[in-house]
Amino acid sequence: MENGAPSEPEDPSTFLAEILGAPVTVKLNSGVVYRGELQSVDGYMNIALEKTEEFVNGKRRRGYGDAFVRGNNVLYISAT
Repeated sequence: MENGAPSEPEDPSTFLAEILGAPVTVKLNSGVVYRGELQSVDGYMNIALEKTEEFVNGKRRRGYGDAFVRGNNVLYISAT
């Protein structure tokens, strides 16, 4: 492939294991966005975050020490 991109797609579980402890953005199906440090993810995409901030319509709504997001609400997880 071009630009040195890998020829095979990366396994999502490998990607998630690589970003444990890193800052991430989690967007929910509702459009709410959480930003924090990824602490754990399970096979159902349940996510535990630390130092979490919640954003609604692009504006910070509140901060949490720890947050747990149920996997069926997750639209995507992005390393930030």
